[in-house]
Amino acid sequence: MCNLNFTSMKKVLVSIMVMVAISTATFALTPSDYGVFYKLNDKSTFTNVVNYLKADKEQADYLKLVFNATADGFKDAAKTGNDKLADNVLDYNLLNTKSILSENQYNKYLVLINLSINNKSNDLFGKDILISDINK
Repeated sequence: MCNLNFTSMKKVLVSIMVMVAISTATFALTPSDYGVFYKLNDKSTFTNVVNYLKADKEQADYLKLVFNATADGFKDAAKTGNDKLADNVLDYNLLNTKSILSENQYNKYLVLINLSINNKSNDLFGKDILISDINK
């Protein structure tokens, strides 16, 4: 029998959650799911996400640039109906946020995006579910 302590089990669980988040974010998005990324530019949403991720000032500045470019890219993709462009914009967002954030912060970001996409009936960025509730 395998003796795993609590920390090891927690790491395994987090790894599984990240794998699910990555695979869902990469393979299961439809154009209507991209709306989550537009909402990241909302001032209060952006502030809540930055606070949830515990991002410092420099990270927040870079995230703002990435979120703006992401929203612009999705607008262009929607205008032309170009799914490949939308996929590239999503890749841009994920790769750049990964380079800006620590591993722990990035994992939290993926979980937040994944939950937002998969729980469209509940607005994770709004008042129905508070971002702080995700930690529970």
